Amino acid sequence: MAEDIREVVRQRYAQAITLKTGCCGDGNTGSGCCCGDPLNKTDIITSDLYQLVDLDGLPEDMVAASFGCGNPTLLAQLNAGEVVLDLGSGAGLDVLLSAKRVGPQGKAYGLDMTDEMLAVARGNQARSGINNVEFLKGHIEDIPLPDNSVDVIISNCVINLSADKDQVFKEAYRVLKLGGRMAVSDIVLTKPLPLKIQQDLMAWAGCVAGALMMDEYRQKLISAGFKDVDLEITRSYDLAGINIDSLLPDLNPSELKDLSGSVVSAFVRAQK
Repeated sequence: MAEDIREVVRQRYAQAITLKTGCCGDGNTGSGCCCGDPLNKTDIITSDLYQLVDLDGLPEDMVAASFGCGNPTLLAQLNAGEVVLDLGSGAGLDVLLSAKRVGPQGKAYGLDMTDEMLAVARGNQARSGINNVEFLKGHIEDIPLPDNSVDVIISNCVINLSADKDQVFKEAYRVLKLGGRMAVSDIVLTKPLPLKIQQDLMAWAGCVAGALMMDEYRQKLISAGFKDVDLEITRSYDLAGINIDSLLPDLNPSELKDLSGSVVSAFVRAQK
């Protein structure tokens, strides 16, 4: 099933960036991944995540192509000269924001498995004129960087998409320097989802079915070797709200109401 999940996720995000429809469409063209446009109040997962001042100088269409659930560049407290890695970097928004913050003596890597996303990200980098950036193709379960080479790992609503989160956390720990930080935004659960949703590939691609319970997320990070693990809920989602039927099509209104508040965004912090 892991390969099936990965392929569905890859296809959905490739479609979303190619068609520029976002992910909360009509259920046919754009549905099935974390909802896009972080400045659009009608999108469930990604609304109001960035302030306009943060985005000064970046292409407007790049902002609209963000499919995240938080703003990890604010969470990470980046310092000049540091090396940053964004797991599942998409169109590159958080990578370019990170590169601006660490300055020319630092570097920001973006890692993504989707050719279409990488092509758009590299185009966005060229248009922005930011040079201390490198986009890598690969999987977050097998990071193509050396041991102890990164100061900060960020990620924006991507780790929940992996079918092997233990391996993701193991790889993150490996590439971080001693004292390095992990500062990610992700979707987590406050109570379990019905089995039919856990097994729904479209719900996986929609950042819902693969989400971990908060305690399980914390324990997996600790098992990988991380310390000072902290999860902070940043927003809770009304599953009976606008467009959610494209992510959870098999639930009736009563079931959606019962699950409201179970799917939340969280800032996750940990240290090596």
